Amino acid sequence: MTHKNRVPHLEYEQRLWAAGYRSVAGLDEAGRGAWAGPVVAAAVILPPDMPDLFQHLSEVRDSKMVGPAKRRLLVDVIRRHAVAMGVGVVPATEIDRHGIVSATRTAMAWALQHLNRPVDYLLIDHLGLPDVDLPQHSLPKGDAIVLSIACASILAKVTRDRMMIDLEDQHPGYGFARHKGYGTAQHRAALENLGPCPIHRMSFSPLCQPPYTQQG
Repeated sequence: MTHKNRVPHLEYEQRLWAAGYRSVAGLDEAGRGAWAGPVVAAAVILPPDMPDLFQHLSEVRDSKMVGPAKRRLLVDVIRRHAVAMGVGVVPATEIDRHGIVSATRTAMAWALQHLNRPVDYLLIDHLGLPDVDLPQHSLPKGDAIVLSIACASILAKVTRDRMMIDLEDQHPGYGFARHKGYGTAQHRAALENLGPCPIHRMSFSPLCQPPYTQQG
């Protein structure tokens, strides 16, 4: 089965619930590869004792597989059924200072801190969190196969998209509301015309190369 056709399931959560880990948080991020704006992480805890949980969340997918309007609808569905949700945000300045991997881990740690309850176990898309003293399991493409991670991917993506739309008002002309800071032709053309703005990641290519490194 291809990544695109996978349906996230509850098998990982169910095994952990049966083993006594009742508060299992799925974590994912949005914006890791963008040229501008923050990296946003989300944590979602699903209820262990809802027999029809999968049916309620059956349309949840990896956020990259779902269009913007559908993602916004799914966030409301997730919010109605999740036990807890948390979001962490790390701005471009911190990404430049510490690197994207460290910044992503920090965003995930903050997302956990914003949950309204203790966590027993972490299921994480791709990354491990060595500085978080909790049992955890990181899975490549976890957002495609683990339902709580897929829920977190939707929450992180919708949150970041809303932030980038707001940042378009603060930094007009770059098209942030459209491309959300990613490296599109429109974004490159805006950079060539306007130069970088304060939310650009100057450690990322092409911003770390001339002519942008010669500005300011």
